[in-house]
Amino acid sequence: MILRVGQGFDAHRFAASGSGRELWLAGLYWPVPENAAPAEAARYEGIEGDSDGDVAAHALIDALLAAAGLGDIGSLFGVGSHAHGAGMHGSDMLRETVAHLADSGYRPVSASVAIVGNRPKIGTRRAEAEAALSAAVGCPVSVTATTTDHMGFTGRGEGIAAIASALVERR
Repeated sequence: MILRVGQGFDAHRFAASGSGRELWLAGLYWPVPENAAPAEAARYEGIEGDSDGDVAAHALIDALLAAAGLGDIGSLFGVGSHAHGAGMHGSDMLRETVAHLADSGYRPVSASVAIVGNRPKIGTRRAEAEAALSAAVGCPVSVTATTTDHMGFTGRGEGIAAIASALVERR
């Protein structure tokens, strides 16, 4: 048995207020709460990107591909509004990545993703996020979250980032 480890990182800015872009993160849709005040509703603005902008899924994709030595998200899905990955949800991209790994003789064993940002609050849906990502990847995926204490673009609420690691096994 050959085990390999990989790391991945992704960061995106939040969409402009009023863009109507849905917020997808860690394989989950984060709807605006009913009766939310405008300031609260702005906390649920989506993430910019060619796909749904799910930084947790994208970082996991890079970690899985790196572990198997198969490039990165751009080499698999392309870049830009006309790329293969344009408009795709992160969970669908993860499933396609796992199929690509299987075609190359690898399978995910374990993964972890840390989400860096002030919003949305991950703790209230952590178990749900872990279940969604684990289902897409086919192995246990742990999810953690942190802030940067108001430093940098994530601390100012301009965007969100994620760092992931993955362990894969060569069959």
